[in-house]
Amino acid sequence: MTYSDRAKAFAALHQPGNPVVLYNIWDAGSARAIAGAGARALATGSFPVAAAQGFPDGEQVPLEFVLGNAERIVAATELPVTIDFEGGYAREPDQLTANAKRLAETGAVGLNFEDQVVGTAEFYSIEEQARRVAAVRAAHADLFVNARTDLFLKEKDAAKHAALLPEALERAAAYAEAGGNGFFVPGLTDPDLIARVCEGCSLPVNTMMRGITLETARQAGVARCSYGPIPHDRLMQVLAEHFQALE
Repeated sequence: MTYSDRAKAFAALHQPGNPVVLYNIWDAGSARAIAGAGARALATGSFPVAAAQGFPDGEQVPLEFVLGNAERIVAATELPVTIDFEGGYAREPDQLTANAKRLAETGAVGLNFEDQVVGTAEFYSIEEQARRVAAVRAAHADLFVNARTDLFLKEKDAAKHAALLPEALERAAAYAEAGGNGFFVPGLTDPDLIARVCEGCSLPVNTMMRGITLETARQAGVARCSYGPIPHDRLMQVLAEHFQALE
């Protein structure tokens, strides 16, 4: 199967109301485990990749390791693979294009690309982030660019999330026009608000499955469900419990 074939197959999995489930992995071993369990696609999470190597999250894992890890995961399975690429490891468009091109060369058919300024409490303006999305889009015509907004994730008070909806939809429209393929809203857990994002967004919507169920996501019209750090956290807990149970 060619790169284009895998990319198109991955894009086709994004069906509102029948979401592709991405139980996030962090290396080739976890990729094989989830693929063997029946997954239709694989996705890394930046936190588990970092935690598994002893790094903090937030682009603290060296870019060369991220690329090498992606290459090893792709080689370990026939499934399409998408990589949490955080902020693209660059600010300026030319370098973003170069970095995303290198990621596509690993065989990964997609990436998550966020609009926070990594390592700060700030966001890129809608205009600048749209230019950045366009720069990532320019790396490869078939690369699935999952444009992520951190508006809801950074606002810990869920009672304020409704007020953020207009800006979120404005960002979604700008990212779509710039060439984005999906819209990721981690931190948003209110079913009604998720449904409003799905209704108001032209892109397939991705939710983080912390605080919501798969059935809730389906009913809201979500097309992609991600688990972020949850699989790694659960596995580390089980590992510790097994050690503590030794006699």
